[in-house]
Order: sequence, then structure tokens, then C-alpha cells
Amino acid sequence: MRFTAKLMAIYLAIAVIVTGVNAQDEFADTVIWGGPIYTADDANPEVEAVAIKDGLFVYAGPRGGAQSLVGEDTTVLSLDGAALFPGFVDAHAHLSGIGERELTLNLEGTLSVSDFAARVSAWREAHNDDVMVGRGWIETHWPEKRFPTRWDIDDVVADIPVILGRSDGHALVANSRALELAGITGDTEAPFGGEIIKNALNEPTGILIDAAMDMVSGLIPEADASRISEAIKVGGEVYARYGWAGLHSMSVGWNEVLAMESLSETGDLGIRVYNSVNPGDAQNLFDGGARSSSSGTIVTRAIKMYVDGALGSRGAALLAPYSDADTHGLITIKEAEALPVMEQALRSGIQMNIHAIGDRGNRQLLDWYEQIFNKVDSADRAIVEPRWRIEHAQIVHPGDIPRFQSLGVIPSMQPSHAIGDLHFAPDRLGDERLVGAYAWQSLIASGVIVPGGSDAPVERGDPLIEFYAATARRDLSGFQGENWHAEEAVSREDALKMFTLWPAVAAFAEAEQGSITVGKKADLTAFDIDIMSVDETDIPKGRAILTMVDGKVIFIDQASAD
Repeated sequence: MRFTAKLMAIYLAIAVIVTGVNAQDEFADTVIWGGPIYTADDANPEVEAVAIKDGLFVYAGPRGGAQSLVGEDTTVLSLDGAALFPGFVDAHAHLSGIGERELTLNLEGTLSVSDFAARVSAWREAHNDDVMVGRGWIETHWPEKRFPTRWDIDDVVADIPVILGRSDGHALVANSRALELAGITGDTEAPFGGEIIKNALNEPTGILIDAAMDMVSGLIPEADASRISEAIKVGGEVYARYGWAGLHSMSVGWNEVLAMESLSETGDLGIRVYNSVNPGDAQNLFDGGARSSSSGTIVTRAIKMYVDGALGSRGAALLAPYSDADTHGLITIKEAEALPVMEQALRSGIQMNIHAIGDRGNRQLLDWYEQIFNKVDSADRAIVEPRWRIEHAQIVHPGDIPRFQSLGVIPSMQPSHAIGDLHFAPDRLGDERLVGAYAWQSLIASGVIVPGGSDAPVERGDPLIEFYAATARRDLSGFQGENWHAEEAVSREDALKMFTLWPAVAAFAEAEQGSITVGKKADLTAFDIDIMSVDETDIPKGRAILTMVDGKVIFIDQASAD
């Protein structure tokens, strides 16, 4: 893909009034054409050209109409066959975590326990850390078929605390030094909502699940303002490069909110962010209400909580025991703690975006939502349509699927979880519970939207992998497996909305974002392939070549621009 005349302005002596432009002789700031353009607007689904003025779309239609908007100061971009879309939005990710993945030991792609130990050893040799921190291992495909242990780490690093998170963020492994400093022994009891894994000799193995992870978190140096800003800035750069124009950032601390707002004002954070804060910061929203940066790109109006853990670490709460272990998983919050926050949020117009993965966790949360909705009359709500969400909604009992629509609850789901989990979920659940698992199409057919995300840094965070996962429902090698319910894959048209229009709806922003529609904000993503028509196996092979927010370029592939 090359931009016409290397992004040089095209000079034309044409001045006419067209739909979308109100003033006589007014030209667009930017015009884009030269490739397929998909709008995610059912009234005008595919166009030949778009025009942007003052950060808004002022035209979307045939090329001739856009040509009449080109003046001497108009920048004209030719896609040269690349495909253009509304700005892709990751509806569930962790912005600072994406940055930290780049700044700490990244264990993604670890192949075995021995590979895990080798990477830990190599990091120790290259860095003079007082505490080693990392994340990204996942053991389900390792030949050893087990979690790593503290002894695996002790063999290579024993002199400093080592704390390494599983990819899902719901389990970690710590070495003996870390357990010693945290006071964790065979006699230590796990806190509510957590588990300390012990062996047959009652020795802690180093694996801590969900709430038990907090027992060693105090050993990790608290990030100062500079580190928080660095992680956010790096995370934003990574995401713009992937082609994300925005993301819904989850489990955000208030200091992160302030850092995002500041970075947005200085131009160091170009992507659009919709924040869900930690419960400990909920009072800030109750006292001050939803807030937005002066740039309008950083919005904070939601609270993130957890009902259960994750499937891979067997913390997701199930109605029946796991098929491969004697446990039902974990409910991680008490009703007496959760419901008062929910009630105040409903009265205050603050959105609740709550993590639930297992079928028991999802049913519990639907019950709680229904209880609060029935308790607080619409006249006592700040907004009648609260648009509360369940984040993940991975394993839902089929009988509970219609409840999302009847309650007005949005299932916010991450397609890549399904193409990773397919290698272990059948063992965790058994075949019967795969009905209702990662049930995107069933939920859409029931009448709800399904905003799509990645949960990065749990997953890589590549929008093309997410789009592929949603439409192919196969792993990157093409494997699907038996009883993985291929019928739950979605159409490409719906997948496009999962990452454009539906995240906007889930953030109360569909009037101004989410589609290429005249009057909406000019957020755009261009890929070097047409994901609406190429063979599905080619979708993950593409790359982003342009990302725009409010009509401003926040990423451009220089190889394509030269």
C-alpha cells in the first residue's frame, strides 16, 4: 500500500457544496480513497471515499463526491488497494498491562518448564532487579503437563523474590524466597476467593490463585508516577501500531486515569480510552460522576469487579465440578460487598463491567444484576438504560443465555480466548458444558450485541487475530477440534461490528463513534488486506498500515508511505 504522492496534497480548482458540508467553498482536511471502505453503517455499508473536516466525517460515498471536497490544503490519501474501516476498538484490555508486558519479563510463547526456567535465568543475567516480575506463561501445551513450581525457579534464581504471572492474570508462581518473605508455609490458609496450591507433603508449590496472589503482591515495588506514565505511553504506542484506534481499559487505578488524561493532553497518548476503575476508586466516580479529558479521548465512567477466576487455572466458578479436578472454582466477591456498590452505581449512572467466566459465576452475576434492577426503580436511576456488562461471559448455561437480552445486559467477549482455550477447555468442562461456551452467535441471535475485545496482555491483542477467531473459531494453525461448536462463529459483518460499532454502544458513544457516518468522529483503521473478502486463513497474516483518531494520524506504516 502506498499513499498517493507520498501524502502530498492534491490541488484542484473545484468548489461545490455537497452533503455533509454546510459552508460555501469549504473543503475537507483529508480525503481517503483507492481501496474498499467498509463503514459498519447498515444504511451505507460500503463506500468509495471518505472526507474528514475538523476531526469529523463530512462525507462517505462515491469518489466523485469526495473529489469535489479537495482543495489546495486537503491531504489526499490513496489506499492503493488496502482496506479501510471504522477505527477498531478493543472492548476489553488492560492498557498499563500492555505497556508493562514490554517493560518486564515477557513469558509469552514459553514452550516447556525447561524453556520457562531458561528465560527466567536469562532475564536474571541481563537485569539487576531486586524483585523479578513477569507474566505470560501458560502450561496447557507444555510436554510436562503441569504448572511450574517454586523449585523450578529456585534452580535458576533463588537469591531474590521472583513473581511470575500466568497469562490469564488469575494465577502466579513465586519462588521460595518470595514465599518466605510473604510468610507463606504449609500451615498458611488461603484468603477468601483464593487458593494456595500445595503438594502431597502439604508444601506450597509456589502457585497462588486469584485472591491468594495478593499475599505476595506487596513484595513488588509500587510503580511511581513516571513508571505508570511510561507503561501507559508504551501500551498506547503498541496498540496504535496494531491498528486499534481505542480500547476499553479494565481494572484501572485512579492514578492511571490521571496519567492517561495528562498524556492525552500532551499528545503522548493518541488512542481513545474508555476506563473501568477498580472498586477501591469507585467513590471518585460516585462523588464526581463520569469524567472526560479536555481532548475527549479519555472517558472514565465504569467500575470493574470480579465474580470468579479463570478457567485455565480452575478458578472460574462452575455449577458442577471441573471434569479434570475436584473443585467448583472460586467465587471471589461476597454479595454483601458487591450489591451496595452496584446499587449506588445504578443510582449514580455509573456502568458496572464485571468479570464472570464460569457458568456459576455468570448465573450469580445475572442474579445480582436482576436483584438490583428490580430494587432501584427507573425513576431513581440516573440513566434508564444502564448498559451493564458481563466481561468474558465465557461459559454460560444455555438456560441463562436469554437473560442477557431480557435484563439488558451486554456480554463483552474476547474471541481469542476461544481459540486458545479450545486446547484445554474440553478437559476442564467435558463435552456437555461446551454448549453455551464462547457462544457468540447464540448471544447475538438472542438479541444482544457482543462487543469484542482481546483481554491483552492475557492475549496478544492483535485485532486481526481477534477478527479471525470470531469468524473462523479455529486456532492459528486451523485446528478446531471435535464438539467445539463451529456454529458459534459469527459472520464477517457482525465481526466488524464487534470491534467498531458495538464497543461504541457498550460505552454510550454510538451517536458519535463506531461507524463511518457523516457527523461522527473520524476514527479509522486500515489494513493491508481486505478482511471482509480474503480467505480466512489469510486474515491473521495482515497488518495495520494506518490508524487515525479524530482525523489525526496516530500510526502510519512508514514502509507503505515511502
